[in-house]
Amino acid sequence: MPTALITGATAGIGAEFARQLAHDGYDLVLVARDAARLESFAEGLRTEHGRVVEVLPADLAEEAGCSTVADRLAEGVDLLVNNAGIGLNTSFVKVDYADERRMLRLNVEAVLRLTHAALPHMVAQGSGGVINVSSVAGFGVLSPGSTYSSSKAWVTNFSQSIALSVRKRGVHVMSLCPGFTHTEFHDRAGISKKGQPSWSWLSAEQVVRDGLRDFRRGKLVSIPSVKYKVSVFLLRHLPSTLMYRLAGDTRGKSRDAGT
Repeated sequence: MPTALITGATAGIGAEFARQLAHDGYDLVLVARDAARLESFAEGLRTEHGRVVEVLPADLAEEAGCSTVADRLAEGVDLLVNNAGIGLNTSFVKVDYADERRMLRLNVEAVLRLTHAALPHMVAQGSGGVINVSSVAGFGVLSPGSTYSSSKAWVTNFSQSIALSVRKRGVHVMSLCPGFTHTEFHDRAGISKKGQPSWSWLSAEQVVRDGLRDFRRGKLVSIPSVKYKVSVFLLRHLPSTLMYRLAGDTRGKSRDAGT
């Protein structure tokens, strides 16, 4: 049976990937920090779907945790879902550097390292894939002073670049870029959901369903839902001065004049 390793697997998009992939016949390796919660979720999947579910407690923002998961990937899996990630609700000039470093180690370095660990086995067998969960935030300056959008811009660009280097070897890499999604992400980051209209929110089920569909179609970038496809089109084509104003920087015009 094919095996999928999923990071950040106990909640939100990661948990939904686990459910849908188990339903599709995958055995699973689930990675998260909370060992008790991880085992409880895994047992539910074993009971409901009859799949083999391995648990791998690890903190991917730490060297030891990342090494543990990289070693497991080197043994071989058919699909890697790099879903684990965090955001911060503090401006760059006020945030603690340790928090910034932790976010970038999880959002960027872990994605780099785990993808690098997984690909040699996939290339050798001529099949397999990687889904890196990014965000529409990576397509524009949506949060002035935030390195979250920068980290997701890296994930999207990295995924496309690696995809082009391995697709002739039978391996597919895709960046999944959802918009606002009902998960624990905002609560953990201390970000209020009240400012966003109800129509702007997606369900984790829809994000994963659309993402897996696009992955099977061979897309390099998946943007779930038409409304966010339109949003990304605008972010890519709006004049930078207008984007700065929409992001809340009224000085965008003068700042852009010298570029």
